[in-house]
Amino acid sequence: MGLFQTVLVVSVFLCSLVAGFLFSYAVVVMPGIKQLNDRDFIRAFQVTDRIIQNNQPLFILVWVGSALSLIASAILGIWRLQGFDLLLLTSAALAYILVVQISTIIINLPLNNKLQSIDVGTMSEIDLKAARNEFESRWNTSNNVRTIVSCSVSALLIILLLRQ
Repeated sequence: MGLFQTVLVVSVFLCSLVAGFLFSYAVVVMPGIKQLNDRDFIRAFQVTDRIIQNNQPLFILVWVGSALSLIASAILGIWRLQGFDLLLLTSAALAYILVVQISTIIINLPLNNKLQSIDVGTMSEIDLKAARNEFESRWNTSNNVRTIVSCSVSALLIILLLRQ
């Protein structure tokens, strides 16, 4: 197996792990904590998000590694691939970087940070409700889009890998 195939396998693996992570938030975590009252919902999200925000090493390795390996795959693929295969790889890379990574930076992380700044112990029920309403729908919508795109990217990369 050459360098391109090796980097592509790493990209498939890491991007699929990210897709699984986003998928689990979309279908398990957020529907589960949705059942909680506003104070407990915010607290539950703060606790889980804090693990990520504290630079949990395996999470950072997978998240950042997925983007870097996919960029490396795309760069190597420019010289190795042509036609449909090149289209698959460049489409997957662009979708992943623009939709999964960039939307995380401009939508989800600011929402997460704002929720992290809330002291649930000192806020009124009305303020907690407003904070949750400002956060939950927008975060879930963005995450659902990230989930669909990341799963699609993984599928495209698997197809490409099988064609090699």
